[in-house]
Amino acid sequence: MAKIKLEYLWLDGYFPTQNLRSKTKVEEHENFQGTLEEIGNWSFDGSSTRQAEGGSSDCLLVPVAIYPDPDRINGYLVMTEVMNADGTPHVSNGRATIDDDDNDFWFGFEQEYFIMDTKTQLPLGFPIGGYPAPQGMYYCSVGGKNTHGRDLVEEHADLCIEAGLNFEGINQEVASGQWEFQLFAKGAKKAGDEIWIARYLLDRLTEKYGYYIEYHPKPLGKDMDWNGSGMHANFSNEVLRTCGSKETYEAICEAFRPVVKEHIAVYGEFNDQRLTGLHETAAITDFSYGVSDRGASIRIPIITVEKGWKGWLEDRRPASNGDPYKIAGRIIKTVKSAKI
Repeated sequence: MAKIKLEYLWLDGYFPTQNLRSKTKVEEHENFQGTLEEIGNWSFDGSSTRQAEGGSSDCLLVPVAIYPDPDRINGYLVMTEVMNADGTPHVSNGRATIDDDDNDFWFGFEQEYFIMDTKTQLPLGFPIGGYPAPQGMYYCSVGGKNTHGRDLVEEHADLCIEAGLNFEGINQEVASGQWEFQLFAKGAKKAGDEIWIARYLLDRLTEKYGYYIEYHPKPLGKDMDWNGSGMHANFSNEVLRTCGSKETYEAICEAFRPVVKEHIAVYGEFNDQRLTGLHETAAITDFSYGVSDRGASIRIPIITVEKGWKGWLEDRRPASNGDPYKIAGRIIKTVKSAKI
């Protein structure tokens, strides 16, 4: 028998921006294979996370995904859904809103974020009382003058890959101290699971660096001439991957036009500070789409067109602090409503 550490992760009830919570269960297992079938549900005090009242505080944690924990001996990361005591999805459970049980939808999320120094409370590369050189030379840069935080970013990439996430890449972004990683999954729920696991690994890693991660989409202020942070959602289903029809793509894009408010409602807090029509964004009140247009709400990748209208779409509006479960759930609902 060996003792294993199961780190149960869940999203709390703070609104509109939820936070990751976690706690460890140590269990004895013989020949543990790291599968969901080998572990059980758990509970937590929902009154401490804005998910229950003190007089009836138990909420259930139901495991939905498990990955090896690359930074712990005999450790595993367990992503869970929060359920009420009667087994129904808790109101904070965005994963339960995803209508993709057959994994027809594929998602690739591009998670942008700022690395912040805990002492200065500023992004890496920002001097106290001033600003670094204007943006322009930071994007995909190399060298100590313009590149800040590479050690953490590289270590995070290694951890994600070791954990078995379908981690697809990293790059420094437009502002100083701003970075991005990309994840892809066949199945919307899995895509959301892996983003949250990757965020957890990133946040935990900062503890030893004296940094913290800022997911606010415009942490430098809405009036500052710096790019904000988004979480672009690349998505497809069987229709988008195979239809070969410009008209079908346009019909699906048009399905998004009448539900702009519904999408913005789940695309992340403070997104109005980022979606201004500047810095490679469309205005939050507008809706547009176009081929290779990074200033549109939805970009139709040029590769999709070159392959004969077979590929995917990119919704550029989600903010960096958005919940990938809620984002995916809303996108799927809209795509399925398209008249094609």
